[in-house]
Amino acid sequence: MDKKNALRAGALAAGTTLMMLLMSSPALAVTRDDGDDPGSGLSVIETLGLYVVLPIALFAGITALVMVLDKSHKQPKPKQG
Repeated sequence: MDKKNALRAGALAAGTTLMMLLMSSPALAVTRDDGDDPGSGLSVIETLGLYVVLPIALFAGITALVMVLDKSHKQPKPKQG
């Protein structure tokens, strides 16, 4: 019975994927829409800076702020006696 359910789930997933591919129309992406005004493309350096360097820099900056402003570190206990 388990094999039958797996086969049914696989057929459903394959059918859904096939229908999604058939219903989408990438050929229409070539035609321009009214009011469409694409700008100039990005260079390789600009693309790497925008999608690689900038997110890493933001992550590092936020991490540094959290580490510097962290108040949960333990204070040394004063000696008694």
